[in-house]
Amino acid sequence: MADDTERRILRSRTDISRRGVLLGLAAVGGIAAVDVGGFLYAKGRLTPDALTPSRIADRFEQLGGKHEGFRRNHAKGLSATGHFDSNGAGAAVSTAVVFQPGRVPVTGRFSLSGSLPDAADASATVRGLGLAFALPNGEQWRTAMVNLPVFLDSTPHGFYERLLASKPVAATGKPDPEKMADFLARYPETAAAMQVVRQHPPTSGFGDSTFRGLNAFRVTDAAGVTAPVRWMLVPERRPLPAHQAQPGKNYLFDEVIRAVAAEPLRWRLVLTVGEPGDPTHDATKAWPEGRRTVDVGTVTIDSVQTEEAGNARDVNFDPLVLPAGISASDDPLLNARSAVYARSFTRRSGEPTRPSAVTVQEVLDAR
Repeated sequence: MADDTERRILRSRTDISRRGVLLGLAAVGGIAAVDVGGFLYAKGRLTPDALTPSRIADRFEQLGGKHEGFRRNHAKGLSATGHFDSNGAGAAVSTAVVFQPGRVPVTGRFSLSGSLPDAADASATVRGLGLAFALPNGEQWRTAMVNLPVFLDSTPHGFYERLLASKPVAATGKPDPEKMADFLARYPETAAAMQVVRQHPPTSGFGDSTFRGLNAFRVTDAAGVTAPVRWMLVPERRPLPAHQAQPGKNYLFDEVIRAVAAEPLRWRLVLTVGEPGDPTHDATKAWPEGRRTVDVGTVTIDSVQTEEAGNARDVNFDPLVLPAGISASDDPLLNARSAVYARSFTRRSGEPTRPSAVTVQEVLDAR
């Protein structure tokens, strides 16, 4: 599905404040309230073993330690700003204002998975790019994407169980192989997804990565016709192989800082339109090759900033903050992500902060 589209495209070649985010969360408070109960999977009963946003946030803290003021996952990051130029093609599948022709400002955040805000960069670590589109009618669209072809889990329970199985053993620094084998036996969809991920090695950095919003959503056109979609950002830069050796502790972030200082980075925003029977509830499964794709415009990142108050550090990239014309699918991970993101945001908002491990000016001064 995605590879052919990526190759074809590659060949052709308002900051949001913490107060604003809190207001946005208040506006979707009803969603958050539903989310918490919606992914407990307690069959209608809240039990001591029920899976809650707090339990997932707690698990991240137990795995990587508690780092006050930082996200519980994707803790290491870099703020970014830019814009999205819509070419109008998206209006064929959705009435969302973001797909009308024109330009809207974008707040973004590059990140690496994990709860350590000062972890050493590594090519195998999952890379993230969150975007918040500020639309002219006052709506927002937020999306958090990663550089994987599929997600590794189909349910919140599977995700939580994988966190448990992945806990490093003190003696080796790696997961207990017996626990991981047991987990994979109970969650064969994750084992299959891992095989797919292995077939898509990472590129050299953020700027040449394809980022995907792996969950399915629904779009509705002017005639009221609704269709499932997934989206991805395809880089205009030619992808290069990942570094064989680690050039420095912050090399992935240092490279994107230097790259944006030289010229803006651009990605094509591509919608893949699903067909009847395509799974919308399971992010571990890719859709078949040959599905219709719609190139809806260009995302440009023309500035990056050290994370601090008032920029993307304070943005909650809640996947359920959606404009009219885009809605959630039946994927259970969407409610879970929204609820856990909200819990993480609430925790870090009430904590003291310390400086980011990635400092833009230091990188530019060292050139």
